[in-house]
Amino acid sequence: MKPSTAVPSIPSSAVPRLSREQSQARTRERLIETARQLFVANGYGGTSLRDIAEQAGYSQGAFYSNFAGKEAVLLELLRRHMEAEALQLAGLTGDDGRSPEQMLAGLEAWAATLNHDADWAMLSIELQLHAGRSPVFAVEYQRVWQRHRAALGGVIAALFRQLGRTPPAAPDELAAGFMALAHGLALQRGAGRPDPSGRLILVFLRGLLAT
Repeated sequence: MKPSTAVPSIPSSAVPRLSREQSQARTRERLIETARQLFVANGYGGTSLRDIAEQAGYSQGAFYSNFAGKEAVLLELLRRHMEAEALQLAGLTGDDGRSPEQMLAGLEAWAATLNHDADWAMLSIELQLHAGRSPVFAVEYQRVWQRHRAALGGVIAALFRQLGRTPPAAPDELAAGFMALAHGLALQRGAGRPDPSGRLILVFLRGLLAT
């Protein structure tokens, strides 16, 4: 008689169970990622709350236990993207003795990544379009963008300050102009074409610094 080769079963008690908080966090992350994919593929208007819940494998009740609606998910995607960029920008303004050229090099490295994520380029367009249609959403949208504009304005102010020069406009206004340039170019870019946003922002910024 041959010895049994069956793999011994693992007691269910040996498998760690997720806490309620961990399970809810996993559900929330899956809903966010599913919404991102559907917004990119079908557009915000072409994606229903039911689509997100079903594609993620949850009920609509599970969706509502995490988000008030589709707009809340769209804002969460914006916040996450902006927080990641804010961390990068914060690293450029630290008082660590870097020269203006070193700061510019860091800013250039950041700008080179603008709109290179094809999914984010599509999402940014969806965000702008929806903000133009929904006054309530536009209020929250502007709050997030104002924080991001202030972070970019801080980098610009630090560059001019280190060079002992006065910017031709308020740093926040210059930052708003650069952001508008990036968004406008993202809207104009054709499928498969490289996005020149970051390169052009640095061209204009270097021109202002040299004036």
